[in-house]
Amino acid sequence: MGYKVVFTDHSLYGFADAGSIHMNKVLQFTLADIDQAICVSHTSKENTVLRSGISPEKVFMVPNAVDTAMFTPSPKRLSCDEIVIVVISRLVYRKGADLLVEVIPEVCRLFPKVRFIVGGDGPKRVRLEEMREKFSLQDRVEMLGAVPHAQVRSVLISGHIFLNSSLTEAFCIAILEAASCGLLTVSTRVGGVPEVLPDDMIVLAEPAPGDMVRAVKKAIDVLPGIDPQIMHLRMKKLYSWDDVAKRTEIVYDRAMQFPTTNLLDRLPRYLTCGSWAGKLFCLVMIINYLLWRLLEFLQPAEGIEEVPDIGPLHAHLSSKNDF
Repeated sequence: MGYKVVFTDHSLYGFADAGSIHMNKVLQFTLADIDQAICVSHTSKENTVLRSGISPEKVFMVPNAVDTAMFTPSPKRLSCDEIVIVVISRLVYRKGADLLVEVIPEVCRLFPKVRFIVGGDGPKRVRLEEMREKFSLQDRVEMLGAVPHAQVRSVLISGHIFLNSSLTEAFCIAILEAASCGLLTVSTRVGGVPEVLPDDMIVLAEPAPGDMVRAVKKAIDVLPGIDPQIMHLRMKKLYSWDDVAKRTEIVYDRAMQFPTTNLLDRLPRYLTCGSWAGKLFCLVMIINYLLWRLLEFLQPAEGIEEVPDIGPLHAHLSSKNDF
């Protein structure tokens, strides 16, 4: 249709199984027409380029951010007499719920003064509840169920350490929210997670129970040196939605500078998606194009004014607050 296209990718997929191969083919088809792409981490950018075959020059890294005005530390610093580890996640396989089933009992055995708060729901919640019953941890593992986003901060500020057990993450906003609330993070070293926080704000571990338990022990040891207020101020400087908006605008401005290509020029791109997939994608696009032209002929767009190009957004703003 001649529109400029900017694609944002915030998911990581593998290359081995049949489902991932299918997703990679779909991504190649999707990105054949794009002018620019945005990824939320350098790892995500590398993954997107490898899966889609798109030129790296078209792909930009623009991270997510956190609302530091909403996610603030508790005004009163918590005592370390009892250490509270917070988990807020969808309780599914991809989020490492099975890892939690093995990590939590071992941490409770090694550290009698540690207590867990688990927020979230999902098919793996049953396994966590069974683990709690099996090891008699009802008084040390609190299951909250689903937590509305408006209440996440109130849960976070009741803890000292945030535990993320994800098996794959392109970025992980949850650890930004935790750090903004002054919690030290323990996380699996997967995807784009190592890029998100400075080394002194996070303890990374391999996605294996033994290594995660060791990471929790290290976090408990360094916890007395963590100042939640200082951590929050650092997060305000590191991650800002204003900065994300400016960087995103630059990518959209670049997309507008690319020349529009017609269908005949685009078809060869689809052929590069694979010996059989390329031909199928070409056929799909030709059918879509003919259908679009037929609809335009049957229902002409009368009385619809074209939106003028007003130039870069920042030229029309009186202050940065207008973002």
